[in-house]
Amino acid sequence: MYIVPEAMIADLVSREASFEAVEQVFAAMAAKDAYNFPVVREAIDHEDALYGFKGGFDRVGGSLGLKAGGYWPHNLEKRGLINHQSTVFLFDPDTGKVRAMVGGNLLTALRTAAASSVSIKHLARADAKVMGMIGAGHQATFQLRAALEQRSFEKVVGWNYHPEMLPNIEKVANEAGVPFEAVDLPGMADADVIISITSAFAPSLMADHVSPGTHLACMGTDTKGKQEVEAALLARAKVFTDEVAQSISIGEAQHAVAAGLIAESDVTEIGAVINGTHPGRTSDEDITLFDGTGVGLQDLAVASKVVDLAIERGVAIEVDF
Repeated sequence: MYIVPEAMIADLVSREASFEAVEQVFAAMAAKDAYNFPVVREAIDHEDALYGFKGGFDRVGGSLGLKAGGYWPHNLEKRGLINHQSTVFLFDPDTGKVRAMVGGNLLTALRTAAASSVSIKHLARADAKVMGMIGAGHQATFQLRAALEQRSFEKVVGWNYHPEMLPNIEKVANEAGVPFEAVDLPGMADADVIISITSAFAPSLMADHVSPGTHLACMGTDTKGKQEVEAALLARAKVFTDEVAQSISIGEAQHAVAAGLIAESDVTEIGAVINGTHPGRTSDEDITLFDGTGVGLQDLAVASKVVDLAIERGVAIEVDF
């Protein structure tokens, strides 16, 4: 068995490699060559933590396994650790033997950012110039770095529940040579692409905050009850997702479906756009929305790439198990 500790990950995998892995696995999912297992996610009544498992099998990439972990909201204040903690376990699909154990914290951030940037590549207008960010936490910095590589953005506008955190994303914009402006939510009407990455249970972005032609990537809703955008916005949009079953049950689409504003059949896997079996955006006036719920196959795809790179470079730790 190979072990790739968390401390090694940053030197092994790039945003580009993560993007490629996620794009490929989304395509495999839409082609029915890969599938996710049912998600287990529980409040464990200890440290206010959420703990769970996401897993799947990709016949094309040969990835079989799971990610175990969750959210410990007091880690940073109590222990100086990040609040999201996870580990990925990979198995040999031919024998069932464990192949690798991989640190999952940075991988989670990279694969989540890769998913939204894949959606920008395939769904945003080619002439998109203004990037909008709702959320300014740790994950938002990964989101913005990846997004800025997908179009020639000329400006970033940002909003956060806690405005004092906006310098986090302003720094990323400035590093990329793009000016940043803090705006109120109606100011998002100027954005051509909007990423929302919050942990909210009530919508902040409303339908009238979004202009025709905008592409949205809603990346924060991954649990029943969470919500980042008004349900009416999904009724105005062409809705895409990583996995339909998750989108309508724990993703952003759960509220629009429950309200009868859209049906399950109105939600399309983004892999179909990647594969060319769905046209995606068909007009510069379309509002497109990607509901990024986060699937186990994303983690497995990026983790597999990390293990291959670690073995290739001779830094993977090999143990008998």
